[in-house]
Amino acid sequence: MKLADSQPLTTAEAATTAPKARIRFGIVLLPNFTLTAFSGFVDMLRLSADEGDYSKPVRCSWSVIGDTLAPVRASCGIQVTPWETFDTAEPFDYVVVVGGLLHSGPQASDETLRFIQRAARGNTTLVGICTGVFALMRAGVLDGHRICVSWFHYWDFVERFPTVSTDALIADRLFVIDRRRITCSGGRASIDVAAAILLRHFEHATVQKALRILLVGEMQKGNAPQPHPPGLEPATHPKVKRAILLMEQHVGRSLPLEELACKLDLSPRQLERLFKAETGKSPQAFAKQVRLRTAAWLLTSSDRTVADIASSCGFSDASHLGREFRKQFGLPPVTFRETRGADAQNDEMACGENFAGVGGVY
Repeated sequence: MKLADSQPLTTAEAATTAPKARIRFGIVLLPNFTLTAFSGFVDMLRLSADEGDYSKPVRCSWSVIGDTLAPVRASCGIQVTPWETFDTAEPFDYVVVVGGLLHSGPQASDETLRFIQRAARGNTTLVGICTGVFALMRAGVLDGHRICVSWFHYWDFVERFPTVSTDALIADRLFVIDRRRITCSGGRASIDVAAAILLRHFEHATVQKALRILLVGEMQKGNAPQPHPPGLEPATHPKVKRAILLMEQHVGRSLPLEELACKLDLSPRQLERLFKAETGKSPQAFAKQVRLRTAAWLLTSSDRTVADIASSCGFSDASHLGREFRKQFGLPPVTFRETRGADAQNDEMACGENFAGVGGVY
């Protein structure tokens, strides 16, 4: 802009002409992180940061950070070296913690947890992707927030953090944005959550360009259902998929039909019609099968007592579980545990029943 008399810009004029500050992302990779979750998120930043396909950090910048500069190994074996350490990095607008495998060695270090806590005390928004949400939880920065986890890791989360309210734990959506805490189920959803974050700061066309380059098309919204576990077919309707995921999430208590329908923005009658059309069963009957398959999995994959499993799966006591279990599997729970072994769930899935896929995957 050229001023007629070449006078200095006023404060208002400077505000409208000055370039916007870059949005800064710090990315923390946990040991055995998922490469897809990391690459999907950072590629959305890269493709949205500049015009064309130049990948310059103009609109936003990103830095891989760690407690040391030692390489961090992904679950697939690829290693990524942090660019800077926690104590040398400048403040970030977003700190993104990317997790992965839970049972393959150490998770977030104490230094990483302290860094997350320091970031939470400022104006930084914290993002947990895949099992990165476990690190945010360990750091104590998710109190009072809704938390999104993958259906695959739902039971791991419940077992590690038993005091978390099941009402706050979301396992039927791709991601959840709750004030300055963003949690994402991982995988392909890392692209969607990155797009949602970038839309806070950039024009839609900028973000849409990045999605098109990645051959994604339209982003999925956070309330879109997570891809269903194995065994849900032919339950293809998204409302039915989400209903079954909610059944699995609340396996410890049977959701009343009215409450389940309300969560799906349906009437109970609509939900019953959809379920019958998609699965051939009523929601109540399907929910019972979900609970029974969960009990079967716990019998063959843990040493918990039958009474404990009955309580965890929403049955009134061990006798109640025993009666329903015999009807479904033809064996009492103790005999099932002794004779079926660790491969019980794979055998049952081969029978072709359209149960929710809770067996052997959590």
